[in-house]
Amino acid sequence: MMKKYRMIAALACCAPLLAGAQTNDNEPKAEGKAIIAIFSDVHTGFGSNNNDRGFTLDRSYLGYQYTLKNGLQFKAVMDVGQSDDVHDYERIAYIKNALVTWKYKNLTLSGGLISTTQFKTQESFWGKRYVMKSFQDEYKFGSSADMGVSLAYDFTPWFSADVILVNGEGYKKVQVNDGLQYGAGLTFTPLRGLTLRAYASYNEASDKTLEGITNWNLFAGYATGAFSLAAEYNSQTNARNIKDHDQSGCSVYSTVGVSKHVNLFGRWDYLTSKDHWNEAADGMAGVVGAEFKLGKYIKLTPNMRVWSPKADDAKKSYYAYLNCSFTI
Repeated sequence: MMKKYRMIAALACCAPLLAGAQTNDNEPKAEGKAIIAIFSDVHTGFGSNNNDRGFTLDRSYLGYQYTLKNGLQFKAVMDVGQSDDVHDYERIAYIKNALVTWKYKNLTLSGGLISTTQFKTQESFWGKRYVMKSFQDEYKFGSSADMGVSLAYDFTPWFSADVILVNGEGYKKVQVNDGLQYGAGLTFTPLRGLTLRAYASYNEASDKTLEGITNWNLFAGYATGAFSLAAEYNSQTNARNIKDHDQSGCSVYSTVGVSKHVNLFGRWDYLTSKDHWNEAADGMAGVVGAEFKLGKYIKLTPNMRVWSPKADDAKKSYYAYLNCSFTI
């Protein structure tokens, strides 16, 4: 099965190259650009968390994107961040993206170490990854990148569909165990500024002693001018490949523009698990803040956060953050 999958992936990547070979002098010239993003913060806790404070370099993305003729695009990005297994200031480097994308009329085909489609729409709508990851990324419902192929097609100006086939282990592992993840999404834009999306995926278990993971989510977002409001509902069964380890949650977020360079935002998350199997992580999170755009590349965002655990004997946590984003 794996050999067949690799052959499909290879053909998907080669198809754009074959199409790209048919060029003429009237086509636009190839263009390239660097990809640089640095996310950092300084923060402090309050009360029982008063000792949790300091400066953090959350993430650095370094890469290059090159757009050729006939809709071909190559992209490679390295992600430098802190591993969950490292509890000091060491940094681990990963290849986040290494892919080729081909766009032809209403069709978009990508192959390689690609960005996944599970929560890409939500992350783009939230727009503040450097402050806090989108819900599914924050609570580990899935990975933002993986090895495989994806295809999207715009049937009309207001309706599109996409499918994806990846390893299902994320970009940090790429392929350790057998098994694949299948996903499909539908996106509707019936009104200007309104986006509706439904997505579902199934991640095969690597052996018979484990359970396959099912994800599905619904999203609705409205953006016009300086105002945006969005809500999403997410559900996952057999988390970590364990039977009946189901979890679900929702997220609501909004941004209001005060001026060309300043906007206010807020977000509320709620996470819960079936029969309290993940009670230590269940609870509600809230963040409110202001984003200041200092020119074209730099953003400074002071914000306040609260975490309210679901467990009866757990205390609420309060934090103040100053997040910084530098992107090109």
